[in-house]
Amino acid sequence: MNYYAKELQALKKSSRHRTREVVDYKQKDFASNDYLGLACNKELHTLTCKQLSNNPVHAPKASLLVNGYHQIHKDFEDALCEANGFEDAIVLGSGFNANIALIEALVRKGDTLFMDEKFHASGVLASNLDGLHVSFFKHNDTQELELLLKNSSAKRKIVAVEGVYSMDGDLMEKEIFNICDNHNAILIVDEAHSSGVVGDYLMGVYDLFDIEIKPNHIKMGTLGKAYGSFGAYILASSHIIEYLLNRAKPVIYATSLSLYDTLLAHNSLKYILENREILKREIRSRQEIAQKILHVSTSSLIIPIILGDNQKVLHVRDELRKYGFIIGAIRQPTVAKAILRIIARIEDDAEVFESLCRKVKELL
Repeated sequence: MNYYAKELQALKKSSRHRTREVVDYKQKDFASNDYLGLACNKELHTLTCKQLSNNPVHAPKASLLVNGYHQIHKDFEDALCEANGFEDAIVLGSGFNANIALIEALVRKGDTLFMDEKFHASGVLASNLDGLHVSFFKHNDTQELELLLKNSSAKRKIVAVEGVYSMDGDLMEKEIFNICDNHNAILIVDEAHSSGVVGDYLMGVYDLFDIEIKPNHIKMGTLGKAYGSFGAYILASSHIIEYLLNRAKPVIYATSLSLYDTLLAHNSLKYILENREILKREIRSRQEIAQKILHVSTSSLIIPIILGDNQKVLHVRDELRKYGFIIGAIRQPTVAKAILRIIARIEDDAEVFESLCRKVKELL
């Protein structure tokens, strides 16, 4: 019996049907979020394996609160705090789980969550939990957010935005920091796509905007993108981290983050900080190429091209594969209108990315 035959047929008819495809390493990857190419850095991998082989165990074995918190975790958390200027940190399984942990734990009875309408699906899912009072505001609309906070009588006001938005590639508005500070609102910034890509030290939007870290500030970041590993972290004031350790279910009830992934991400953090000037030059060169050839301006490494036609984005994606390039063909419900999502990864020379851009322009 095919219990969902009609639903699957509807997805296929609208060109929204998805499948898994095994990665073809012969193709040039401009689809993944491995922004700095560190997932392909064999020196980091070899170093991590060597360091881990000297450890008594190679797996965490338990949750953070039940014998699963290792010195490897603590060392990385301390390094993240030092690099980003926060008091305390938690590492955990994924960015998806981190957003659920934050929203599920922080938004209590009498509180209101104010969320950008383009916030990641993980946060939207968490906002649907029973008992949560949620108010969405228009994307990056600081005037609407200011008005909502001003008129709110909530016990606690919690705002959730992204540093760089995953589909549009645009930055959050800097003014949101001031608005939240003025209204004593807790601010969650999802830096999944900004950490490692923007800022003087490539630490994300807190770094880019030179924000003085305050007790109401929270930063979430992932390790499976610019850091070339897997997992996530939450940075905040000590009392918020203490609270999350006691209330956030994805922290309490999940096995702690893999020791290999934690150690690899720590080595990646050191690599990014030590090579930041070289990396920033490479990032700028890709942004300039995208502007020159595709006439797309981006502050990140995400280049969205709106086509609004599901079949057309699939056609362009498939044509590019014939030339050895992989890009994203993003359709509903992830985006309102179908887009080509190109990631200007810096693993290969800039000339390779320029060849891709010229081929995209030709196909369009």
